[in-house]
Amino acid sequence: MNDILPASVPRKEVLPRNATWQWFDDVVRRVMARYGYQYIVTPVVEPTQLFVRGLGEVTDIVEKEMYSFVDSMNGDRLTLRPEATAGIVRAVVEHNALYNGPLRIWTTGPMFRHERPQKGRYRQFHQLDVEALGFAGPEVDAELILMGRALWRELGLAEGVHYRLEINTLGEPEERRAHRAALIEHFERHAELLDADARNRLHSNPLRILDTKNPAMQEIVESAPKLIDFLGAESKAHFDAVCRLLEAAGQPYRINTRLVRGMDYYNRTVFEWTTEHLGSQGTICGGGRYDGLIGQMGGKSAPAIGFGLGIERLLLLLDALALQGPDVAPAAYAVFGSDGTLARAMPVIEALRAGGVDVVMHSGGGSFKSQLKKADASGARYALIFGDDEVAQGAVTVKALRDGAGAQEQRPLAEAAAWAALLKA
Repeated sequence: MNDILPASVPRKEVLPRNATWQWFDDVVRRVMARYGYQYIVTPVVEPTQLFVRGLGEVTDIVEKEMYSFVDSMNGDRLTLRPEATAGIVRAVVEHNALYNGPLRIWTTGPMFRHERPQKGRYRQFHQLDVEALGFAGPEVDAELILMGRALWRELGLAEGVHYRLEINTLGEPEERRAHRAALIEHFERHAELLDADARNRLHSNPLRILDTKNPAMQEIVESAPKLIDFLGAESKAHFDAVCRLLEAAGQPYRINTRLVRGMDYYNRTVFEWTTEHLGSQGTICGGGRYDGLIGQMGGKSAPAIGFGLGIERLLLLLDALALQGPDVAPAAYAVFGSDGTLARAMPVIEALRAGGVDVVMHSGGGSFKSQLKKADASGARYALIFGDDEVAQGAVTVKALRDGAGAQEQRPLAEAAAWAALLKA
């Protein structure tokens, strides 16, 4: 697990700092609003059975990675959420949130998985989660994918250089059952080549074998029956429509027939945004349809689609490409003469803040020279100098620290609200 620290705190690890997180949050909120998605918050802790039922018992998350415990007060089995979708669906069902029609919602927050820590992957990590609930048409599949593209563009990533899109379709349950039988038959003929994970999944979840990273199994996986060959007309038509809409929007993609995602609840369209700039941890965002999950959770059956994005991993990508947003620096840094200037300066600083100006106030005394050094180190554009002489004249000296460095002029203390806008320019 890791800490997200201010830029002023020294650290050894190469991890995104809070200024980058604030910039990313601002970008996300703009993109979500542009697409008409609303914010939702759900608990960090949910009943363990919610994830077992929603994600599938034979998944890496449920079998190996969940932080689960027994509530000492009442004996309930609880789990720190390993992903967001199951909790969101639980909340939608519990509050009958689809009563008035479909919902477009999003959230961010910490998730927890007990896995081997590595670059871009932590046991507590943060995720952006976006869900469109109650929409059945392929146009929403395409919209969610294109929302991802809009986010990458806002962050400064370039199509084909920094990221690419892979898509697939998992069809409907009865189509997957026919494919599943064919997969089992295929892998049973090559049982001697299966590793321990594959043997464990052979009869419980053979589709996950297709996602193996074991080099020794690539040949038998490549020769395995393809799900696309088992699709019915309706599933094919839905997937073809998604592809046509992406093409109409100018979005390149690659159909990856081995793309299955890690949870059991997916059906029809699945997709991943990947990069070659993070080594083996190349997936930066993934999602797909889960039309059966709301009914499975006890709600009235309704279609749904969504995606999840690992924030730490994405910000590491931006850092590797030198694409991080600017540090959050104040507009002004206030420095003082004698203690007697503080009482005159404080209402001025508050008036500037009320006018939308970010002002850091020096504390701890020191000479003007040492205070101005700290003002410069803060990244502020201006120093506000409340010296004894200026304050006695009812004024403050505004000194430029960046553009036009060194230039200074006096402004009246009593009219701070009127000249606040000058500091924001």
